[in-house]
Amino acid sequence: MDQLEENDNMETIESRHRKEKKELQAQIQALKKTAKNDKTKKKEILFVISKLEIEMDNRHKQELESLQKEDKIDSVDEQDSIEQEVAKLKVTKAQKRREKKNQLEKEREESIKLQEKENIHGPRNKEIQDIAQKLKPRKLNIFPIASDGDCLYNAVAHQLLLTRKESYSTEKLRNECASYIRQHKNDFLPFMSNPDTFEMLTDEEFEEYCDKICNSKLWGGQLEIRALSSSLKCPITVIQSTGPECIEQGTEFSGPSLVITYHRHMYRLGEHYNSTCLDEEDIE
Repeated sequence: MDQLEENDNMETIESRHRKEKKELQAQIQALKKTAKNDKTKKKEILFVISKLEIEMDNRHKQELESLQKEDKIDSVDEQDSIEQEVAKLKVTKAQKRREKKNQLEKEREESIKLQEKENIHGPRNKEIQDIAQKLKPRKLNIFPIASDGDCLYNAVAHQLLLTRKESYSTEKLRNECASYIRQHKNDFLPFMSNPDTFEMLTDEEFEEYCDKICNSKLWGGQLEIRALSSSLKCPITVIQSTGPECIEQGTEFSGPSLVITYHRHMYRLGEHYNSTCLDEEDIE
């Protein structure tokens, strides 16, 4: 990604933006050619193209805004320096957490591969077929999301990109979810319990739970879906195989619903969420 240089001005930035747009169009054409006559790959390419275009537009906008503010910034005050030092300490701790997560992810991937072999004729496929049938009236297909602990947030991010053309990172969605739960503690706490004692969480346990949403691969459930729906101010529809055909959250909000699927038997490691995509998506 290009960064603003000291001698950059509006004319040079706009010129570079035009060049980058032309290069992106060439890249898009090349991607489309790789997906020719491959329906499954076409859907994946559409998603990649949309993400590339949105990310470029957002970056160009940020660079222009940054240039307008650049002349007003003369120095970094003492408070900024303190915050930078604190941030460095946080990065060191975060690195240790990432290393631990990487090890857990490797173990999870090995278990997933083993489970997939055992599930060819098991409840997993039956569940997928049931959900696929329920998606047909909506002219939707299941869009697979990796099972890495972030499946709920990645499924929601995929839906936001498709329906709103908005690009959200997993980290941003997790932070917004935790922030909303903290701000509406009295609404969520009665439905949160300690898995060992089955008692309502203490204040300390509540804060630990919110921290895990931000800083771990803690899997999301109905509480997190509700928090995401309210934070994003959009409805979310969850399609499932057993029980009610769909669970609606955020029906008080307008706009298209984010449609995701809930799987109980996708992997041995626990529950899983996938996204959805249109039944027919042709690249022109």
